[in-house]
Amino acid sequence: MKRRSVLKRFLIWRLRHIPQRQFVFVLSIFIGFLSGVGAVLIKNGTHFIQLLLEGELIETYQTAFYFIFPLIGLLLTYLTVTYVIRSPLTQGIPATLFAISKRKGLMKRFQMFGSLLTAPLTVGFGGSVGLEGPTVATGAAVSSNVSRLFHMDQPTRTLLIGCAAAGAMSSIFKAPVAAIIFAVEVFALDLTLTSLVPLLLASVSAIITSYFFFGNDVLLPFRIEETFQFRDLPYYIALSIVAAFVSIYFTETYARIQHFFERIGSPIKRLLIGGLGIGVLVYFIPPLYGEGFDVINNLVQGNPERALENNFFHLDLNSVWVVVGLLAGLVLFKVIAAGFTFGAGGVGGIFSPTLFMGSIMGYCFARIVNALPFLSHRISESNFTLVGMTGLMAGVLHAPLTAIFLIAEVTGGYDLFIPLMLTAAISFSITKHFVSHSVYSMELGKKGELITHNKDHAVLTFMDLSRVIETNFVVVHSDMLLKDIVSEAIVKSNRNIFPVVDRETKALEGIILMDDLRPIMFEQKLYEEISASELMQHPPEIIILGEDRMTDVMRKFQNTGAWNLPVISNNSYYGFVSKSKLLTAYRRKLIAFSGKT
Repeated sequence: MKRRSVLKRFLIWRLRHIPQRQFVFVLSIFIGFLSGVGAVLIKNGTHFIQLLLEGELIETYQTAFYFIFPLIGLLLTYLTVTYVIRSPLTQGIPATLFAISKRKGLMKRFQMFGSLLTAPLTVGFGGSVGLEGPTVATGAAVSSNVSRLFHMDQPTRTLLIGCAAAGAMSSIFKAPVAAIIFAVEVFALDLTLTSLVPLLLASVSAIITSYFFFGNDVLLPFRIEETFQFRDLPYYIALSIVAAFVSIYFTETYARIQHFFERIGSPIKRLLIGGLGIGVLVYFIPPLYGEGFDVINNLVQGNPERALENNFFHLDLNSVWVVVGLLAGLVLFKVIAAGFTFGAGGVGGIFSPTLFMGSIMGYCFARIVNALPFLSHRISESNFTLVGMTGLMAGVLHAPLTAIFLIAEVTGGYDLFIPLMLTAAISFSITKHFVSHSVYSMELGKKGELITHNKDHAVLTFMDLSRVIETNFVVVHSDMLLKDIVSEAIVKSNRNIFPVVDRETKALEGIILMDDLRPIMFEQKLYEEISASELMQHPPEIIILGEDRMTDVMRKFQNTGAWNLPVISNNSYYGFVSKSKLLTAYRRKLIAFSGKT
């Protein structure tokens, strides 16, 4: 009670002395700092576990433990979720997108620490996923609950969740501009001056936090050593086409694996199947262990042999085609390993697997081109490794601008800006043609619940159909005579439409309009001759509660020109939606959605 009274006094003081806009700036800095701290805790927790697993015993018999470690990590994750968190823990960025689109930006408190506990266990023990998604989800949950604590409205909550995402990515990659663009692209924020300043403050706050804890250490320490040459342009175009089809492979394979595990009812069975699957893959292909940033750095530095030196078959790495074959295997199996990790209940993200596959794809492409005897022109393997990451990020994540600016920032310059832009644009365009939604948003996108930059669609997504249904219509039955309709319906109703409902099943049989009743309602000689079944007509459309989305409802009104449409639920009559009430609710939601902070 004392804490509540202190908070209440602070809120009153804040309203009197700090304008809303300035208070949002303060909150964005605070949230950026918390996101940076979350990134530090998740990253250090993961590295601490990996350090513990790299003792003498493991160094001597390391490959044997590759099989068992991921299963142990997944088991510990399952026990933590079941007995510590005690609530299902959905994956990071998709869970955040769901909270924005369907829960008005409200996230449960356990989400603030859920990924913080489970992601290091999953990845530290070798789960083949990344830490970016859990870091973003942790920051977003903290942001959501801080916003709720200070009574922020829905648009401000969404903006501050975007600030958390920008802060998390800025802290991880030390790329503040790319982090802001990531928040805008993935969370469909409106990039206005109102939103830009909080995003900037959060991103800067987080990167300062990262520098404070990690110094100048960079996750991807790249530097461009070979400049872009115009004659390389056809090869970059070819790479972007390859990236598009690899992106399609990634998305489809990931979706199929998730669908396979969703059909398995028992979480223990999912744990065993996924854990054994990832264990086998990592045992035979050790580079699939963990995030894989060491492999990426080796490729950019031109040392693929270091990434492949533990290959199970001890193949000769002096052969170009052996190296290309082994690396191509990593591209094929990384998404399968990531899918098994998620399917088994692991907690992580797909950002790192995308970078992993993209870098290898780009390196393989360049290595093949340079090895072909009929091509005298040599292309830069390190540059194509970097651009390959951009191509796959643009395709898999549907975030081309993030892909461009992330690689530009981490390389410390814009020398590759032209190929980055070209590759991202082509890869994204081709992938988008075949795959409508990114891996992050595929489930929400299929249901039509995804928030996009289309403001009309976004507002309709935020609206709740049940709140615009009216139930004060007088029901009639098909066997009722005209006299009964007049005495029991017309007299008692102030509406001009009457649903005709079956007495037993409550199913909607039709509707009767007041316009059809007016010419005969005073003809008493017809009272005993005409029944409701003769007067009723089929409604122009029916709204199905639980199936039709707001976009479907609006389209049905538009196509029919009707002012009222009946609603059924579980095959029974439920009520009506009127166009006037729907448009009123839409206008109110639009005002709230576009509200200025």
